[in-house]
This record gives sequence, structure tokens and C-alpha cells, in this order.
Amino acid sequence: MANHRAFTGRHMAWVLIGGFAVVIAVNVLMASLAVSSFHGTVVDNSYAASQNYNAWLTRAKATAALGWQVEVRRAAGGWVEITAPRVPESAAITAAAERPLGPREATQLAFVPLGEGRWRSTQALAPGRWRVRLAIRAQGQQWAGQSDLS
Repeated sequence: MANHRAFTGRHMAWVLIGGFAVVIAVNVLMASLAVSSFHGTVVDNSYAASQNYNAWLTRAKATAALGWQVEVRRAAGGWVEITAPRVPESAAITAAAERPLGPREATQLAFVPLGEGRWRSTQALAPGRWRVRLAIRAQGQQWAGQSDLS
């Protein structure tokens, strides 16, 4: 017959203390990770941003009505390449690239035509994740879109 020690109140106290210690440690870790990766506010004034909502919808409908299919990808060396077969070669393409997570890092990109509906950025992006917001202007028309690059 095995020799069993009795489970006492002291044992239960250590079980509770250990359980709460694990929960508190995980909460502290998750809170510190959340705070360190948050850039700040998305908009400074939610009410003012909400007043532009209908204008944003109108622009989105106009963008969709153009029918331009734009594909954004990262090429070797960190260059950003755009393929947009229906966009006129005379189009002016600009972009704002920013990191979606971590410390805020942002850069403006300009593009030069490569021909056959393709453009390449004039500067390369550093490795990592980027969110690219494109603006295309051609023949009095405007297109706006967003793409994530890894």
C-alpha cells in the first residue's frame, strides 16, 4: 500500500497562488505587447472622420466603376511593382507605404513606367510587412486602393 500524504489547506493555498501567478504573468505580458505595438490613434477625431464617410463611399464607388485591376507585389531587391493593364501609360502613380505593426515607419513612393501596363517604384522598401496605399491619376480620373506586402 502506497504512503499518501494528506492534501491540506496549505497545499490548496499554493495551488491558488500558482494559478493566479500564471494568469497575472500572462496578462502583464499581453498588455505590454499590445501597448508596445500600438502606433496611436487611427484618426484624431472620430466624429470628424465620420462626417467624411459618405465622401469615402462615393470615391470607392468611382474607383470601382473605372474597372482598373491593379496588382501590387514586391519584386527582388525590395522594389514595388504594379501591374495594371487597363491603366494608361501616362498615369501618375504615387503611394504611401507604412508598417502595419510595430514602430511607425512610413515612406512615400513614386513609380516609373516599365511598359505593357507595369510600373516600378523609384526606391526599394526594407524587408518586412508593409501596407501600401496607392493613388493613380490618369486622364482626369482617379483610382485609390490599398494592398499589403510581406
